[in-house]
Amino acid sequence: QVRLVESGGGLVQAGGSLRLSCADSGRTFSSSAMAWFRQAPGKAREFVAAISWRGRNTYYADSVKGRFTISRDNAKNTVYLQMNGLKPEDTAVYFCAADPSRSSLIKTISTYRYWGQGTQVTVSS
Repeated sequence: QVRLVESGGGLVQAGGSLRLSCADSGRTFSSSAMAWFRQAPGKAREFVAAISWRGRNTYYADSVKGRFTISRDNAKNTVYLQMNGLKPEDTAVYFCAADPSRSSLIKTISTYRYWGQGTQVTVSS
């Protein structure tokens, strides 16, 4: 059973914007920390952004800080990633992930129990 479903990926020119969404069908969304990771071809999956379960705290990779914004709507069981000022190096498959345990290791891949199947983001130069 697929719990997390991402959407909003696509092809965009450098400097453009995209907004990714991740809908969670689980019962623990509102008490789960949520995150976005990405994986480029031939590279390891890497942390992009995370948000605490109440949305009070957000965390970003240095490479996206100031360009990307993570947010959540607990009434809709959805987490978002607004991506502005996109660069060709942002090209990757983007995955959302959920951590019901609310671990303090919020940037660590192994922290997250549930994963979506990913959405492709391609930025052309």
